[in-house]
Amino acid sequence: MNRLFFQPHQAGLSKVQAAEYTLRNINPDVLFEVHNYNITTVENFQHFMDRISNGGLEEGKPVDLVLSCVDNFEARMTINTACNELGQTWMESGVSENAVSGHIQLIIPGESACFACAPPLVVAANIDEKTLKREGVCAASLPTTMGVVAGILVQNVLKFLLNFGTVSFYLGYNAMQDFFPTMSMKPNPQCDDRNCRKQQEEYKKKVAALPKPEVVQEEEEIIHEDNEWGIELVSEVSEEELKNSSGPVPDLPEGITVAYTIPEKQEDSVAEVTVEDSGESLEDLMAKMKNM
Repeated sequence: MNRLFFQPHQAGLSKVQAAEYTLRNINPDVLFEVHNYNITTVENFQHFMDRISNGGLEEGKPVDLVLSCVDNFEARMTINTACNELGQTWMESGVSENAVSGHIQLIIPGESACFACAPPLVVAANIDEKTLKREGVCAASLPTTMGVVAGILVQNVLKFLLNFGTVSFYLGYNAMQDFFPTMSMKPNPQCDDRNCRKQQEEYKKKVAALPKPEVVQEEEEIIHEDNEWGIELVSEVSEEELKNSSGPVPDLPEGITVAYTIPEKQEDSVAEVTVEDSGESLEDLMAKMKNM
């Protein structure tokens, strides 16, 4: 969430409290549940899991969708771990440190790649991301880029929840080139998250249990083979004409055929015609033509 979202009079409040106040002013009919804690700690992780599995609009029911808008990999991996364990569908989103690119990703445990299936280099190499941040240097924050990514995320959420249009499994945004790459990633069978591998096996069983669609081969309809009017289709080209218009078939490797062959050229044997010279001049010939 871009820091320009907050207002000066909210200084001193936590991000979640300030966000709730702003959003409640926009739409007071929305129900908000605010928890201001670090989800990566052991004591808070269990409560976080409980609210995902029991925090739906109907008490005791799981939520429909989890949206991740965090700003570090540790929190993303925590959300990924929780959703894999619960089999909870979620959408991940993020903006690059230089603030000119971003992405959204739909993650359905077992069906699509989770965040640990193809992790960023920082996560794969087990590097402490805190060591990468320079002292006194803050990551860029461009509200236009974040607004674009947030809009794409919400649009994808609406399509997913209301079941219309094409829901993107991954959609990127490159502000420098106005480029929107999209793709879908299959889960990694060797994913480090054991719950992801477990969800993959359950998904395979679910797909195998589905009734297989019957493949019906439609025979090509033959027109006018037998009809009451006695209509018969006759080729406009005779066998002799077809033979004369074809040439020799070249010697080709097995499996390769030619669409057509070119007939060999035949030299035309036309008798040479000569014109006899009468010896008359052009003026004499023109005078004859006038008298005709």
